[in-house]
Amino acid sequence: MRRVIGIGETVLDIIFRQGQPTAAVPGGSVFNAVVSLARAGIDALFIGETGDDRVGDITRQFMADNGLSTRYMDLVPDSRSPISLAFLNERNEAQYSFYHDRPEPRPDVDMPTVTADDLILVGSYYALNPLTRDKVVDLLERARRAGAIVYYDPNFRASHKDEAIKLGPTIIENLEYADVVRGSIDDFRYMYGLDDVDRIYRGKVKFYCPNFLLTAGGEGIKLRTATLARDYAVLPMSTVSTIGAGDNFNAGVLYGLATHGIRRDDLPGLDTRVWDDIVNTGMRFAADVCGSVDNYISAEFVEQIKR
Repeated sequence: MRRVIGIGETVLDIIFRQGQPTAAVPGGSVFNAVVSLARAGIDALFIGETGDDRVGDITRQFMADNGLSTRYMDLVPDSRSPISLAFLNERNEAQYSFYHDRPEPRPDVDMPTVTADDLILVGSYYALNPLTRDKVVDLLERARRAGAIVYYDPNFRASHKDEAIKLGPTIIENLEYADVVRGSIDDFRYMYGLDDVDRIYRGKVKFYCPNFLLTAGGEGIKLRTATLARDYAVLPMSTVSTIGAGDNFNAGVLYGLATHGIRRDDLPGLDTRVWDDIVNTGMRFAADVCGSVDNYISAEFVEQIKR
């Protein structure tokens, strides 16, 4: 079976609606995608860390409950796990406040062996942060040597907009490692001040990575490769929360790559039919997550995709 390996942060998302907390769920961009993939029956693995506290206990127990090993989770003593306050607006979109107590990195953390059949998911500030960069590069180098597919989601938040120039070389390095890049239109506005897909692709992505997906909420999804330019409409839907929508689009695309048996050498020759199915799977994963306050696909949706 194909395996997806993700590396990233874990947080406890405390979700507010009209000023009142309504749910608290383990989260993190890559973490959300890996949980959904595990629920969907993919052999999934997550690399990260938690503090040695009650929040960390909740996250690790949640992983165990969802069939995810904690072998590659570093339990950092004398530190508190990150917390995110997510305030939903009238469109059920979130504005965040983050509370971190990140310790100094520990170089002796165990890392998995990577094979050519693996798909590697990296992204967010975790993939740029000097405190975690060595661990991310270690995984990316293992993927490069093995010939595994690397999927990169910048997930570049407004809180880091003023650091965009300083972080630019590291973003480029991640693009160079990547075989598929998926970013939101906001990511590229914050990083480069651009919001036109073709300007972004030709000017910022194509030279490093030929396979690019741009998501723009209700405005749809755009695919650009060396040979294809495809635009996909998103069907109107009612939402409970859009937290995790992009993360689960990533999960759906990775699920599609895995179930189609796509390996790194196959990517240049993928035809329109295969890309259409992969992107539509991503949209289905994202749409399901928008129907609840959870950050991951539902049990009902899992039954649908397994039929």
